[in-house]
Amino acid sequence: MRFTPASIALAIVLTTVSSVGLSQRPDAQIEPRSIEWQKAGAAAFAAGNLSGATDALESALAVDPRNRAAYIDLAQVARAQGLQGKAIRLYKEALLLDPTDVVALAGQGEAMVEKGALAKAKEVLAKAQTLCKGECAPVSQLAAAIQKGPPAVALTAKDAVPTAPKTVPTETP
Repeated sequence: MRFTPASIALAIVLTTVSSVGLSQRPDAQIEPRSIEWQKAGAAAFAAGNLSGATDALESALAVDPRNRAAYIDLAQVARAQGLQGKAIRLYKEALLLDPTDVVALAGQGEAMVEKGALAKAKEVLAKAQTLCKGECAPVSQLAAAIQKGPPAVALTAKDAVPTAPKTVPTETP
């Protein structure tokens, strides 16, 4: 009975202190070195150096795997390299950190369109539209990409399916 007021006060203090970190945005707690690597990767991507951008962005994620912007930038690099499956997985990682990120959702949807998964892209578009109440550029770009459809892939000679050579019957003596 003597300790009840003190234990109640201590419980209130612990509850308040432990909930302070929960009210901050996840991006507010990112390691500064990770942000530096992420910016270096974005600059390399803008310069057209895809392998350098990949290296820098992977370094950013190694320093702090909570860097959502690094996941999104790395996904854009993967899309530029034609690796839509990898890009979809990277966008998914970004969405695990913040499920309401409209940029990551739209990017994932565009990668799905590029891969040919229009039904999944339409589901992502519906989710993005519910998150973005007004006019959002990423949602508009995704809607335009879905409307346009997947890119036409030209079939080259090396991509053609090989056929078995025709055999000519020979006469046996």
